Amino acid sequence: MGANSSSISELPENEYLQKLSGSEPISENDPFWNQLLSFSFTTPTNSADLKLLEEATISVCKSLVEKNPRTGNLGSLIKVFLSRTKELKISAECQNHLFIWQAHNALFIICCLLKVFISRMSEEELQLHFTYEEKAGPSSYGVECEDLIEELLCCLIQLIVEIPLLDITYSISLEAVTTLIVFLSCQLFHKEILRESIIHRYLMHGRCLPYTSRLVKTLLYNFIRQERSPPPGTHVFQQQTDGGGLLYGIASGVATGLWTVFTLGGVGSKASAQLEQCSPLASQSLLLLLVLANLTDTPDSPNPYRQAIMSFKNTQDNTAFSSSNPHAFQINFNSLYTALCDQQKSDQATLLLYMLLHQNSNVRTYVLARTDIENLVLPILEILYHVEERNSHHVYMALIILLILTEDDGFNRSIHEVILKNITWYAERVLTEISLGSLLILVVIRTIQYNMTRTRDKYLHTNCLAALANMSAQFRSLHQYAAQRIISLFSLLSKKHNKVLEQATQSLRGSLGSNDSPLPDYHFWEMSDCLHFSETKLRHAQDLNVIEEVIRMMLEIINSCLTNSLHHNPNLVYALLYKRDLFEQFRTHPSFQDIMQNIDLVISFFSSRLEQAGAELSVERVLEIIKQGAVALPKDRLRVSAQDLIT
Repeated sequence: MGANSSSISELPENEYLQKLSGSEPISENDPFWNQLLSFSFTTPTNSADLKLLEEATISVCKSLVEKNPRTGNLGSLIKVFLSRTKELKISAECQNHLFIWQAHNALFIICCLLKVFISRMSEEELQLHFTYEEKAGPSSYGVECEDLIEELLCCLIQLIVEIPLLDITYSISLEAVTTLIVFLSCQLFHKEILRESIIHRYLMHGRCLPYTSRLVKTLLYNFIRQERSPPPGTHVFQQQTDGGGLLYGIASGVATGLWTVFTLGGVGSKASAQLEQCSPLASQSLLLLLVLANLTDTPDSPNPYRQAIMSFKNTQDNTAFSSSNPHAFQINFNSLYTALCDQQKSDQATLLLYMLLHQNSNVRTYVLARTDIENLVLPILEILYHVEERNSHHVYMALIILLILTEDDGFNRSIHEVILKNITWYAERVLTEISLGSLLILVVIRTIQYNMTRTRDKYLHTNCLAALANMSAQFRSLHQYAAQRIISLFSLLSKKHNKVLEQATQSLRGSLGSNDSPLPDYHFWEMSDCLHFSETKLRHAQDLNVIEEVIRMMLEIINSCLTNSLHHNPNLVYALLYKRDLFEQFRTHPSFQDIMQNIDLVISFFSSRLEQAGAELSVERVLEIIKQGAVALPKDRLRVSAQDLIT
């Protein structure tokens, strides 16, 4: 590139790049490298410029791919970078901008080349390109250079964990993290999961292995600190204020691709992209951490990065580490919790939260013991509330996090004790004061209703209802609007059930060729009836089964609340009585008779007391009668359902 290169359009004709990719081998001691690495570059700030960059440099990269087996110039460039990293720590301490600048530029070029090499060849071919040296004949390689990939990987890890993060080292630290991501992007070009990856083997064994816990800890602290890009003028080389450097821009495409791998085809949200611009090092560190944690176990040993993530402890935890896990370490849980609460607009941060709650019992115990749990739950609820603005995988992760939290009885009790004021993002109704538990119920029910009308995902329904079921025995002082929405959801399900039942009945009537003859209840259809079914009719029957499963789950939730905390929830009883006619059709229904017994008992008991109190009762008087009746109703009259609640 050289000092004279300043724009993308000049790159194809740049004399230094042409020499690098040319036919002449360049010794690692050649003064050429000082000239090549003394460049300033106007970094692209959008995808169009990034595409122009790739198009402008593709001829250079193709030429290097073709001629590197004879020249070994890629290996020479890497050796130049490795030699300069040996003094990076001293350079940072001495504020040697020039030395750090050139080391950064060397890594910059390596990563640009790697991105193209990895996209065009197998790992085995890539490994060969790292071994080629200057020889008389083509396709020759040197035995002493066979581990150059491992040496580069180990050097990048050492750079990340050992070089202090200062304004002058921010960009090279970012480039090191991004280069590791680019190395791991080999997975993007394989349909199947890589189980025998050369890069993975180097990272999980050998020289890189001792740095496992330090790397994970550093990446976590990079995420926690959310350090922003240094202001312009901090570096000798030219730096954009909002992009984090050219290499960060190039790697954004790689990062998005890797994220797609982990979300099975989804894409990041707009909020994630905005957060990446705020702190590119934090975003890239988080992405690298997630990629490392999801590397496949090898036949002879588990993934050490996942082990480290599963076992780290709080800095205030003085208990001894298990000797069976050499990768354990300590980190400040309070700082981690704060960062997780602040960054949930990013789907990567939500994935990290899920992973920690699911796999690290120390983190899960700490989170559940927090007295400010609303700081974490509210951002998760906002993700679900703005479901139409999020990708489906972000929504699923948020929902599974709630499912994990609601498995804890202490959490289910405490959320009804946390009182919130003026929830401005909830637009359906002004909520001047509401408990966190009631708000959680409202948002989950809204998610169910959105799913019923839009995505119609059975598993989303199941997980939403599972979270409500986990909470139901601990419902306390439900907000009147939350109680109304529970019954309104049941009303919606009831209407849908009647509609699907009518469609199924009409389908069977049409198959039998009669509009007048009575039909048996569909629960007692015989095989001879089913033989008349077409694919459409079978689908109606399947839809009916699905909606009845959901209705039963809703009845279980209502029943669990009435059985375990009737006297704590007068608003739910009020809503139940107000819509009592909804439940009439299910009293004798063969699928719901057992679960309807308690609900029918509650409706009958309180209806009788209201009739005795007279007509034209005010809302306040009805609630007073309900509270008195809840005390008078013997608890042993309510039967515990034989159906276990979903957990």
